[in-house]
Amino acid sequence: MITTVEVQREGNESNSSVLRRFTKRVQSSGVVKRAKSLRYNARPQSHFKKKKSALTRLTRKISYDRLKKLGKI
Repeated sequence: MITTVEVQREGNESNSSVLRRFTKRVQSSGVVKRAKSLRYNARPQSHFKKKKSALTRLTRKISYDRLKKLGKI
């Protein structure tokens, strides 16, 4: 997605006010926010890693429930 932001100098306007208007327009268009969000590409987890984390969660839950039933938590 390419977004162009253009600002024309109006009459006797100073450079700083043109720059300020440009930065505000860039901020409102969301170009910088999108660029920062795309900065790092996160790879999707492999099937093995998903399965391993699910099994870890399951064993942790089982041990927690067992300790709760015994009254140690």
